[in-house]
Amino acid sequence: MTGMAWAVADGWTLTRRALLHWVRQPAQVVVGLLFPVLIVVMFVYLFGGGMQVPGGGEYREFLLPGMFAMTMVFGIEGTFAAVASDAAKGVTDRFRTLPMTPGAVLVGRAAADLLNSALGLAVMMACGLAVGWRWHEGLGQVAVAVALLLWLRFAFLWLGIYLGVRFASPEAVVVVQILVWPVGFLSNAFAPSSEMPGWLGFLAEANPMSATITAIRELFGNPGVVAGSWTAEYGMWPAVVWPAVLTAVFLPLSVRRYQRLSG
Repeated sequence: MTGMAWAVADGWTLTRRALLHWVRQPAQVVVGLLFPVLIVVMFVYLFGGGMQVPGGGEYREFLLPGMFAMTMVFGIEGTFAAVASDAAKGVTDRFRTLPMTPGAVLVGRAAADLLNSALGLAVMMACGLAVGWRWHEGLGQVAVAVALLLWLRFAFLWLGIYLGVRFASPEAVVVVQILVWPVGFLSNAFAPSSEMPGWLGFLAEANPMSATITAIRELFGNPGVVAGSWTAEYGMWPAVVWPAVLTAVFLPLSVRRYQRLSG
């Protein structure tokens, strides 16, 4: 086979390894899928009645696009834990001694986690439909919105991989949680940035997650797109560019750090 064919074959082998782990230990996957559903139910039915959406509209339709993006970002913890666990147990070192394409371990992990995220997004969208969320545009725009969400996940996935090979300790997941929770909540996912104090609203607007949320709200035809905000002014471009920048930074850093493990 050619070098590219070997790279694909090796990457798929490592992807299957991760998928088989989930098949044999389904509890981890089930909990990961149900936690965002619990958050949706809590916000829609406990807090949703007191929330006002700028320009009018149902809060649940404002909330669900934010929750879709939140699910993509929160997946970084699972990615970190899996990569760090393999590195700490010496599994990664054993893989590096095998005749496989350099980076296949990372590619396999990225592909498996992206498939898991696609499943999680499908569950979240089904949950949204169950609680009253709807999209109001054509299926083509819905497909673009889903692609933007997975693009965001792909970018943060490489951040999780980099942190996993950088710290190489499952116990360091608390560092990732300290990173992820502010990124998730300091956005326009749960409340519009226009209702925040000036400095806080600026930080929320600058959050890469907010760019994706604004774009998919517009694509779904959901309320909450605030006229005058820079995320709304530039449309989908920030939702495309931000993940591209994160990927361009953390993908090569991940590969370089992986190659230096135990070196």
